[in-house]
Amino acid sequence: MLDNLRAALLVPDIRKRVGFVLFAFAVFIFMIHVQLPGVDEARWQQELRGGSFYNFLGFLSGGALQRLSVIAMGITPYINASIIMQLMTVVLPHLEELAKKGGEEGRKKISQYTRWLTIVLAVVQSTTMSLNMSRSGVFYDPSWQFVVFAVIAFVSGTLFLMWLGEQITDKGIGNGVSLIIFIGIVLRYPTYVSQTITAGAKGSFPVFGLVLFLIIALFTVVSIIFMYQGQRRIPVQQARRVVGRKMFAGRSSYIPLRLNNAGVISIIFAISILLLPQQALSWFAHSGVAPTYWHLGPIGFPANPTATSLALQTYFSPNRLLYNLAYFILVVIFTFFYSSVVVNIGDIADNLKKSGSFIPGIRPGGPTQDYIRRILFRITTVAAVYLGLLAILPTTLQQGLGVTTFYLGSTSLLIVVGVALDTMTQIEARLAMRDYKGFIKR
Repeated sequence: MLDNLRAALLVPDIRKRVGFVLFAFAVFIFMIHVQLPGVDEARWQQELRGGSFYNFLGFLSGGALQRLSVIAMGITPYINASIIMQLMTVVLPHLEELAKKGGEEGRKKISQYTRWLTIVLAVVQSTTMSLNMSRSGVFYDPSWQFVVFAVIAFVSGTLFLMWLGEQITDKGIGNGVSLIIFIGIVLRYPTYVSQTITAGAKGSFPVFGLVLFLIIALFTVVSIIFMYQGQRRIPVQQARRVVGRKMFAGRSSYIPLRLNNAGVISIIFAISILLLPQQALSWFAHSGVAPTYWHLGPIGFPANPTATSLALQTYFSPNRLLYNLAYFILVVIFTFFYSSVVVNIGDIADNLKKSGSFIPGIRPGGPTQDYIRRILFRITTVAAVYLGLLAILPTTLQQGLGVTTFYLGSTSLLIVVGVALDTMTQIEARLAMRDYKGFIKR
């Protein structure tokens, strides 16, 4: 890997693209410090300490939400819009036709739909956030005019990041949106390292716990790389073909099925479902309405939103067993769901049949679909259980080892490792392309 990086920096075109990516990172860091005016900093920090959903969004935005920058929402609305559009291409026949047979024009239309959906989601999210901040006393000016101003600022910041990501994709190396999320996550690690060193020097946690934490973190990164690059290769044999007077012998190949087809999507879905309702209900705690309960014998059930919010925060916090159990189950369910959406078994079987290929020992058509479905179920089961355990790993480590100053998020680890591997793959592809060009010139 280091040799490829060194070789890439010696190539003018690749060096220029890497330089553009670094320049885009500098612009992103600058935008983090462009704060929204008229904000009560002390009240906002108090609000952050009581909201897990805000902390999750702030982690993906590189700390922009903690500073309440104009890019406080980060690129999250665009990510959600992309996921929704990807799912809609399976559900809606029109979008499926554009994705499969529309070619470059179809992909441009889907990208345009994704941008419009990003605007809608950004407006909804920013309006909800701004209204809650105004009601909580975060804004010095609680008028509706300032709320509208905040919504416009937040939406503009998200659209700027979307544009910056597209520029990185065109003029840099790698997927621009993924790299923006990557740098947003990496920017938080120096703070965690300094906090951990300071706490360790004060004796806030045992040294053995920190060493064990680092070993588990290293093992987790290695396992993510294995799951990210792991494949189950199904052998495929192509039948002999007769073209004119010539006979072509059959060739052997394989169908690569990734172990982790869902990637980080299942974890994002699960944590959104867990945190968003809890955050929405927590806003009722500021309304001043006293909690009321229905009492059925010794058991009481929440009777209004304030009581529901208090019950969720008490019994469904990230440190509770019920929260982690629900988190694990949701990740497993969404992993199976997303894998079934991404991998179209019917298309694979039809393409094999049309090309005259077959899996040795398996008849074409229905038996081939059943065979691939069984293999996909087995590898998805392994991936789902792994992702579920990875999702609840941070809470377990923090409680068991006492290292609370370094947040080892499952989502962040998957994103950082995945983006790094994808970027290195693209660099290697560009180096290989350059070698081929040189061979052709000779």
